[in-house]
This record gives sequence, C-alpha cells and structure tokens, in this order.
Amino acid sequence: MRNKLFVLIVWLCASPLMLLAQKSAKVTSPDGKVIIEVTLTAGSPVYKVSYKKQAVINSSPLTLDFDSGAWGKNLKMSNVNYSKADGYYDLVVGKAKHIRNNYREAIIPFEETQKPFRKINLVARAYNDGVAFRYMFPKQAGWKNYTLYDEHTNFNLAGDPKALVLFLPSYTSSHEGPYTHEPYSKLKVDSLMDMPATFEYSNNIYLAITEAEVVDYAGMYLSKNSDGTMRGKLSPLPGQDKEKVKAVLPHETPWRVAIIGDRAGALIESNMLTNLNGDCKIEDTSWIKPGKATFPWWNGSVVPDTVFAPGNNFETNKYYIDFCARNNIQYHSVVEYGLHEWYVNDGPDFFPGPNADPSKAVSSLDMQKICDYAKSKGVGIRVWVHWKPLYPILEKAFAQYEKWGISGMMVDFMDRDDQEMIKIQEDILQTAAKHHLHIQFHGSSKPSGLHRMYPNEFTREGTRNYEVYKWDTTINASHDIAMPFTRMLAGATDYHLGGFRAVPQSKFKVRFRNPLVTSTRCHMMAMYVVLESYLGMVCDAPQAYEGQPGFDFLQTVPTNWDETRVPNAAINQYVTIARRNGNNWFIGAITDNQPRNHAVKLDFLGDGEYTADIYTDAADTDTNPNNLKKETKTVTRKDVLNLPVAANGGAVVKITKK
Repeated sequence: MRNKLFVLIVWLCASPLMLLAQKSAKVTSPDGKVIIEVTLTAGSPVYKVSYKKQAVINSSPLTLDFDSGAWGKNLKMSNVNYSKADGYYDLVVGKAKHIRNNYREAIIPFEETQKPFRKINLVARAYNDGVAFRYMFPKQAGWKNYTLYDEHTNFNLAGDPKALVLFLPSYTSSHEGPYTHEPYSKLKVDSLMDMPATFEYSNNIYLAITEAEVVDYAGMYLSKNSDGTMRGKLSPLPGQDKEKVKAVLPHETPWRVAIIGDRAGALIESNMLTNLNGDCKIEDTSWIKPGKATFPWWNGSVVPDTVFAPGNNFETNKYYIDFCARNNIQYHSVVEYGLHEWYVNDGPDFFPGPNADPSKAVSSLDMQKICDYAKSKGVGIRVWVHWKPLYPILEKAFAQYEKWGISGMMVDFMDRDDQEMIKIQEDILQTAAKHHLHIQFHGSSKPSGLHRMYPNEFTREGTRNYEVYKWDTTINASHDIAMPFTRMLAGATDYHLGGFRAVPQSKFKVRFRNPLVTSTRCHMMAMYVVLESYLGMVCDAPQAYEGQPGFDFLQTVPTNWDETRVPNAAINQYVTIARRNGNNWFIGAITDNQPRNHAVKLDFLGDGEYTADIYTDAADTDTNPNNLKKETKTVTRKDVLNLPVAANGGAVVKITKK
C-alpha cells in the first residue's frame, strides 16, 4: 500500500510587535464549529474547547512534572505557527478505506524565562469532529533527556454531562469490567477511569476522551478530582510509582483527543484516531489479509465422536481446518487442549515456566504438517502465545512461525500499558511484519489508531467479552451495548464472537465446554457488524453452526470495511451500524434488555435496486432466543427498513446491488 496524503500548508506568523504580548492561540475547525483556544496564564497554559458556540471543556491547566522540576510557570509564548491540511489516505484495515484528513493546526512554542529555560511546544489541532493536542520536546541545548513524573493534563468538563465510563482497580489490568452510566457529578473521585470515556450533554452534544498514537510513552487514564475537574494519570514504569516516562529529546507525547459530535453515532463514524497517526510503516502489505478465525478454546476444543483421540494433534486441528474450508472461514487457531498450550511449557495454567519455549511445539503436534494441510485447503493457521516467554525470543520464534507457514497469532496476558509494555507491543508488531504475521493483542490495553502505521494489528481486547460466559453470569446484551460508545471508539475490539447456544437468562448456567449465551441469535450475528474488528472470531464448535439458521450470514460477513455509517444510536441503549464492503452493505442492530423497533433509512445506498436479506428476532425469542425470521426483499435508497429487535436482541441485513 502507498498512503497518499496531499497536504496544503499555510504558515501564518504573527508580527514581531504582536509576539511581544502574545498570550493566546485559537484554532478553529474547517467547518467553523469546533474551537480549541490555548491561553498562557501566570500559573500555566490553559485550554478550552467549544462546539457550535457551546462550551464543552472549560479552561483546563496543562502542566508537567519532570525530574528537572515542574513545568508550567514562568513561561513565555513565542511565535505561533498556524497551518492547515486537507488530504486523503487509504487504510489497509479499518472501518473505512479512503479517509479524508482535514484540519487546522497551531504549533505553540513555550519557553521558560528562568532556569532551566526548557522549551516545549504544544501542538493543537481542530477537526470537524473534535480536537487533539500533544506536547513536543524539541532538541535543545542544556536538555538532552528527561524523566517524567506526571503529566497534569486536565479536562474541566462544562456542565454536568452523563458519563459512560469503566472504572479500573489499578494500572496493571486487563481492562475488563462493568460500565458506569450516571451524571458526571456522581462519579466517584480519585479512581482510575479507562479511556475512551464518553459524556452526553443535555444540549445534544456528545464527547469522548481518549488518546492517539501511543508510542514510546505511557498509557493514560482519567481520574476525577475532588473539585469536580478531571485529570490524566499515566501508567508508571514497573516496580515503582513515581517515574512514568523516560525519553531522549527530541520526543513527543501521544495525542490527547476529544471526539465531538451532535449525534452519538458521529463518535463511532469519526476517523480522528487514524488521522492522528503516521503513514503505514510496512512497505509491502499484500500479505495482510483480514478475515474470520476459529478459536476452539472458547467452546472447549470440542470435536465429534471420532476414531481419533482429541488433543494437541493433527487430527483435532484437521477437523477444524476442514470446517473452515467448507464455510469461508479464513483462519484456524491452534490454541491448546486439556489446559495445556500447543508449545513447550512447564508452567501452570498457561503461565510460563522456566523452560517455556513458544518456538517449539509439544511432541504430539506436528505444526509443519498442520500448516501444510491448511494451506492445501486455502486456510491460514494462527496460534495463541503468552507474551512473556515469546518476547525474549521474538526473532527466533517468528522466524520459525514463518518457516512453518503460520499467518498470525493472539498474544495474551499483557495486562499493562506502561512505557515498557507499549514498546514491547510495537516491537512485536514490527518483528511480526518482517515475518508476515498478523497480531491480535489479548489481555491488553485499548488501541490508539496504530493500525494505520502497523496494519498487521488486527484487533485488541481491552474489554470484558464473551469469554466471561465460561465462568460468570455478568456478561449480557446490556454490557455489549456499552462497547460501541466507549471501548470501540478507540478501534478494533476483540470479542469471542459466535455463540450459537442461546438460552433465556433464567436457564443460563456456567459451562466450560459448549458454553451458553443469553442474547438472541440475531444479537450474536449483529455483533459481527456492530463491532469493528479485522479478525472476527467464530468461537463455537462446528456442530453448533452447520445447518443452523443464521450461519449463512456468518459465512459471508466481512471483517474489513470501506465505509461506516450509524443511522441510529442512543448511548447505552441501542445502535444500528451500516458498513460497506465493496458494493455490499451489512447492517447490524443491537439493543440492551429492552425491545425496540429500529427504523433504518437506506439513504446511504446508491441509485438503483438492491436485494436485502433481513434477519430479525422471531416472536418467541423470550423462550427460544436461537429462533429467527429471515426474509428477502427488493429495496432502494428511498426505503426505510423497520427492524423489530427483541429484548437482548438484534437484527442483521445484507444488501447487495441487483
């Protein structure tokens, strides 16, 4: 792929007389609706954000705490460089293909007027769908490197919007848990909140706060202060609490991002995070092929009654490879059997022992034979790996995977996003690209748009998903509906999709093998469209799918998109998402535990007639949630589809041009 970004830069420098008294800089979005203004006060620089002349973030201070002392006071603002850019680039994997990058920008230089005379630039951008800013530390005399103790980036929200947030117990977390949905004023103080965090204002303004291009830096969280403001908190380097980032100049922070819109769906449609990342770093991307994948761990590595013994062996994997070949599933995942990994490990419960070696398969498993057979069937092979024994032998392991013919892998149990772990993840992506391997980060933090630079990153977890059905009762449709408005705003969201054994909530019980689910069949199908993920998991056992209503949709639904629209959305209640792949459109609608009717305008279609295959919840899904109704009709862009959605339900539509 060649990213093509045609940029028009216009530098507007203030006159020398103006610079002497310059105290503020204002950046307005191309459409004039979004404004970020930075003002230098005696205490620090402060910024504020407005949308359609309404305050969204009130004056919020920006200070930094280094090993060389605090930064924020005794500053002067020098020549502000204003610029604008408008161009396009293409994504290899994403929720859209051809993306416009249109913004206005200001580079605001600050310099201390007293020792140590440090120079730091604040870069502020305004897009039609939000604002972003970052700190840049230019190369300079007398300051070669730094240790950052704290980045005091504040967010002083205007008014009392309703918040949808995930509280976390610590910085070392798998980022899994229930979401809190209540007025901002009622949120508990001094507690870590994951990002993205979403806020709904009473005047139909929606705001999501997150970060973009997290590279060689610590991940950021939010925490509410006792005075009602909110601040960013960085994940500390391992083994202590004080030091957050260590760097050599020149250096820059990730972008601090506020996505803004007048519809909840506008947050989902936004491409700000990839806009804020750099161009693709992989020269040849022809080998990068998104698709769907089995993940037999979820169903308990179930096989039918056979003449072979199930386990870490060729025959068990052949059974799943044949299933993939029959049903347009691009990848089979070699995971484990009997709670033991496919690779050599002498540690307990998937954790690495002293002799763990993910470059060597267990004696019962001929990985070369498996890969050769899968290739003959047009199926790719993926593997699961714990990051800790993998990272020290990254080159050795990935070279072996490439030799076998493995296509990619799930890297698990990272559970951190300090600067060290962020660097480890980038090393994994870079080395994987060298050996033509795609990556699925599991047990990890949120994405930040890096799939523009490293399109071999197919998806990340960073949320509680359907694996929880195997051991708890806390996952359900009401949890799912939080995803599009929070975690998914950061990018591809890894879920163990495809549970086809639905039961009413009253009949649910935890099962490790052949696990049950509590949302309707149509809800489960719709999640393939609602979620952004370039590796759609097909996690149930083959016999749960073949011959079952709705499996034909799973066979055809893509995982990579050319365009995304959100016709209907209400935060934490319901959402309808329409995604285009080539000439075909796929619509997914889900709701919480309340039944609804989704009226979907088809004005996003082109001219002419289309065939719509429509799958909706059947009338008896309260007792038989696997039941569905399918109908086919001719539609045009003037039509409105009425999709009845049951409690805990969903609907899907495949639309093809006649």
